Amino acid sequence: MLEAYRQQVAEREAEGIPPLPMDAKQTAKLVELIKTPPAGEADFVLDLFENRVPPGVDEASYVKASFLADVAAEKVSVELISPVRATFLLGTMLGGYNVQPLIQLLDSQNIDVAQEAVIALSKTLLVYEAYHDVVEKSKTNDYALQVLKSWAEAEWFLAKPKMPEQMTVSVFKVEGETNTDDLSPATAAWSRPDMPLHAKEMLKSRMEDIDEVVARLEAKGNPVAYVGDVVGTGSSRKSAMNSVMWFFGNDIPYVPNKRQGGIVLGGKIAPIFFNTAEDSGALPIECDVEQLNTGDVITIHPYDGKITNAAGETLSTFTLAPETLPDEVRAGGRVPLIIGRGLTDKARQALGLAPSEVFIRPTDKSQADHGYTLAQKMVGQACGIAGVRPGMYCEPRMTTVGSQDTTGAMTRDEMKELACLGFSADLVMQSFCHTAAYPKPVDIKLQHSLPDFMTQRGGVALRPGDGVIHSWLNRLLLPDTVGTGGDSHTRFPIGISFPAGSGLVAFAATLGVMPLNMPESVLVRFKGEMQPGITLRDLVNAIPYQAIQEGLLTVEKKGKKNIFSGRVLEIEGLEHLKAEQAFELSDASAERSANGCVVKLDKAPIIEYLQSNIALINWMVENGYESAKTLLRRRDEMQAWIDNPSLLAADADADYAAVIEIDLNTIKEPIVACPNDPDDVKLLSEVENTHIDEVFI
Repeated sequence: MLEAYRQQVAEREAEGIPPLPMDAKQTAKLVELIKTPPAGEADFVLDLFENRVPPGVDEASYVKASFLADVAAEKVSVELISPVRATFLLGTMLGGYNVQPLIQLLDSQNIDVAQEAVIALSKTLLVYEAYHDVVEKSKTNDYALQVLKSWAEAEWFLAKPKMPEQMTVSVFKVEGETNTDDLSPATAAWSRPDMPLHAKEMLKSRMEDIDEVVARLEAKGNPVAYVGDVVGTGSSRKSAMNSVMWFFGNDIPYVPNKRQGGIVLGGKIAPIFFNTAEDSGALPIECDVEQLNTGDVITIHPYDGKITNAAGETLSTFTLAPETLPDEVRAGGRVPLIIGRGLTDKARQALGLAPSEVFIRPTDKSQADHGYTLAQKMVGQACGIAGVRPGMYCEPRMTTVGSQDTTGAMTRDEMKELACLGFSADLVMQSFCHTAAYPKPVDIKLQHSLPDFMTQRGGVALRPGDGVIHSWLNRLLLPDTVGTGGDSHTRFPIGISFPAGSGLVAFAATLGVMPLNMPESVLVRFKGEMQPGITLRDLVNAIPYQAIQEGLLTVEKKGKKNIFSGRVLEIEGLEHLKAEQAFELSDASAERSANGCVVKLDKAPIIEYLQSNIALINWMVENGYESAKTLLRRRDEMQAWIDNPSLLAADADADYAAVIEIDLNTIKEPIVACPNDPDDVKLLSEVENTHIDEVFI
């Protein structure tokens, strides 16, 4: 095993990347080697075991945790690892298979082991239901009480350094727009789970010597910040952010082949990419980057909202948002902050203490008394309140979560790191639509392994060749509910979705909620009658066309104006549409860089849609799709809605960032999008006689 591993090390070192993490078979072999180490190999074997086995609920981590638990409990004695050291190493495994052994070690007769278990559990956040075991044990065990008090005091958070007052960095700038296909090319989607290998594809189409450029910048002795005019548009944001972090982030102790942190500065940062950066512990800042160039050494003053050069001159100003960003950076990301903050709150409640004042708490500063939009009501309902104001932080319940195959492996790995053994979201679906037609060997392997992983946790797995995920996920939706998915085109025709990177999708599936800073809404109101020869696609393109006429949208990338970017697109005036037609409108909100979309529909087309979908679910169950329990639960929820249909509606005095009215009577010719930008729309007459080279049907 060691010989084969060293060969892999040499092969990947030749490519400038580290070896793959240890799998379960290799880890089991390491355990045997630790028990009887070969001459001269003890340090090497121990280093592999400590640093090259993934944490969470990976199969390899199960092997590691089981062995360490036996050593810590003194059931097994080895020279290389003492019981105290074994307990410490259990504490580096984040959560999952290490949690119960650590709780049991609080009862150890070895005082040093019990005290080390306290330290380990105090910084372990992914405990989930095991939290209740600690609370119960704390009634009779002083060590368990120490753990509970540590969680209550947020020592896991306070032990981490604050976000600095100043950050001096070197600039790595990519001019114009950087989309996620620049950072994570679809042609290399198969390598996305292998972060260092996939990062080698970053910006290949934009520059030849990225490694040399980054090395020169790092030689200046400062961290390097990624800078762009427009950053992160497109799909597959998590893999794109992974590549950015591989070049500009920091290693994570005891977590192989993964990095976190880094700084991203953009004139515009696509909303999902921004959120993914937050989740990854990075510092994303939207600011004017006109005066920033590759090689510049700048100082970022995050609390003061400015960027200065060596002479102290201000090059750019910004507002740090969201307000919780300093805590997110300190905690190592928005996801660990949310989980840890929740654990601290529960612990304080159990101890009869007031809520902690350690954290920056999100607040509703709107002081508004006007009504709510339809989207704000849907999100409010998912939070158990009437509505959610723009800018307000919330954690809506996720009723439907979708994962597609090009990011599915990353989502699975994120679930493992979240120690997920069962889904809390009501319905989680995994598709195999992107790789079914021309699968590589790695895709075929995933198609065989991922369905079991998902269905064992209560998810629904589609089959290769079933088709695009949206055509299935949309059929399983419930009206007026909230969901998410790992594809930027996860845009529900009924209800609302907020597409996300694979890390946040894993979070939503695992915990059943998703962090959200509620965006503003833009209302598009159609009126009049559709004219002969005009199709739904023309209505899709009429939205950017009208926005351009009103000065709310520009095509030029530098200084780009886009009223839809980061906001919710709300569409009304087409209530008669069928749900499938509504999806054509909501789907196109991705092209607008909108954060989400809602389409107001009448009850009749929704009832017709759900009746058809119930028949589909029955067919799926009859044909052996799993999890049947999840599918049948969703079928019953659909029937319950049909039996008592009710729809939320926007208040008449709801407030919007903009209202765009489109008169269907005035659209008398097709509106087409020009290469290579869906915002660049023109009337057909403006482009007539253009030579066409290729047609795709």
